[in-house]
Amino acid sequence: MPYVSEYEFVHDLLDGAARRNPTATALSDASGDWSYADLEAASLRMAAGLWQRGVRRGQRVLTRMSNRKELVALLYGASRVGAVLVPITPEMKPFHLRSVLADTEPALVITEGPDGDRIPALTPAPVADVADVRRDGATAPAPPDHAGPRTAHDVALLLHTSGSTSVPKGVVCPHRQTVFAARSIDRMLRYREDDIVFLRLPLSFDYGLHQLFLAALSGARVVLAEAGGDLTLLRRLRASGATVVPVVPALAQLLTHLATRDPAPTSVRLFTNTGATFTDASRKALRAAFPAARVSLMFGTTECKRVSILEPDGDLARPGSVGRPIPGTAVDVVDEDGRPLPAGRTGEFVVRGPHVMAGYWNAPELTERRFRKDPGTGETVLHTGDHGYLDEDGHLYFSGRRDDIVKHRGTRVSVLEIEAAALDVPGVRAAAVIALGEDALTLCVVTDTAGTGPVVEGLAERLEQAKLPDRCLRFDALPLTPNGKTDYRRLSETVRETQQ
Repeated sequence: MPYVSEYEFVHDLLDGAARRNPTATALSDASGDWSYADLEAASLRMAAGLWQRGVRRGQRVLTRMSNRKELVALLYGASRVGAVLVPITPEMKPFHLRSVLADTEPALVITEGPDGDRIPALTPAPVADVADVRRDGATAPAPPDHAGPRTAHDVALLLHTSGSTSVPKGVVCPHRQTVFAARSIDRMLRYREDDIVFLRLPLSFDYGLHQLFLAALSGARVVLAEAGGDLTLLRRLRASGATVVPVVPALAQLLTHLATRDPAPTSVRLFTNTGATFTDASRKALRAAFPAARVSLMFGTTECKRVSILEPDGDLARPGSVGRPIPGTAVDVVDEDGRPLPAGRTGEFVVRGPHVMAGYWNAPELTERRFRKDPGTGETVLHTGDHGYLDEDGHLYFSGRRDDIVKHRGTRVSVLEIEAAALDVPGVRAAAVIALGEDALTLCVVTDTAGTGPVVEGLAERLEQAKLPDRCLRFDALPLTPNGKTDYRRLSETVRETQQ
């Protein structure tokens, strides 16, 4: 069935929400609220400001900003003039930022506050403060009618992801694929018009960014929670009246920890999770801390936004499942030679559908390896590098990435299995495995116990001898990426230093 949508471009999502209910609150941040009509007007001013500064169709606009309403207005404003938004977290260090700037060659870099003073040393591109762009747009004429994307195949976003490469790689996200993914996810999650989405995840993270699109489709409100202030996070969540909270495991663990100290009820009806494995123990603890809320597990990758979604609390009936493919898409499981495998057999997930993105920016060889043409149909399919299996009913079960499977003492071992076993040991609050060689598996834990002896003993009760790590190190906290995932690269550097 051909793909048909009433929305062609990313900004159509906002305009549709503004037509349906212009006075509904769209966004809230520390500075106040905007209705959908306010957000639409702000995006038109941003579009005029971008055009006034010479930004044209197909050019990149790199933003380095925290979660705030003006960044959302820039997102939709860039879409209106056909520019490609490249949202970068303020947490990105100059080492990586310099390479991203050189690779994307932005026509304009937009920052906030004093951060703009540091950017000119890293790029020849013009740099502007977001307040100045918005001010320009308030007085500049609207872009001409010929401005904007020509077709839905025009690129809307470049979203950077890490993975196996030494520098972040930009995933090319056309309007068509971005809008389709949002519509398909919406059909599964069904955000409501009266929902309040509490967004602590950065808008540079596709999981965080898509909350804006889901809210626009439903007419819901997004509360942009500023970074920092972990001790007051639950209090702010409660005060916002939040009903939906997208989390990664580290954020869920923080909220669970805070809720055990402050057990007053909240308005949360739904937690969603993707981006990292959410263990049984963590889900159980989250449900105990927020008994009125349900949990919906999802599995995704920036290269197609979302692979599968499990209905709320579906993990209770299907332990280990991450759901079915999102509507209008399909997932195959193939062996190392690309041959389809039957239900129950573990192999690589291959994703097909209108949500498969257009490859990696300026990386033709990597694009060719991951985004391949199906020899039978000619369509582009995504070889995810993720492994697992399908059951007879079409539910996916994730086993790990290719990089998560290591050889240890002659046996193939999943580091995710070791981490899950460690998190099952009482007192362990976080765990990560670093593999520095076949016989050099190091388990890094955050634990309530003084030493690692109880953790080692607990693992021996849960895993076979070949799967036991070679050593266990205790940390006060594990390093995290700006998206809230464990930063394995930084952790590996720390572990290497302990071996010297």
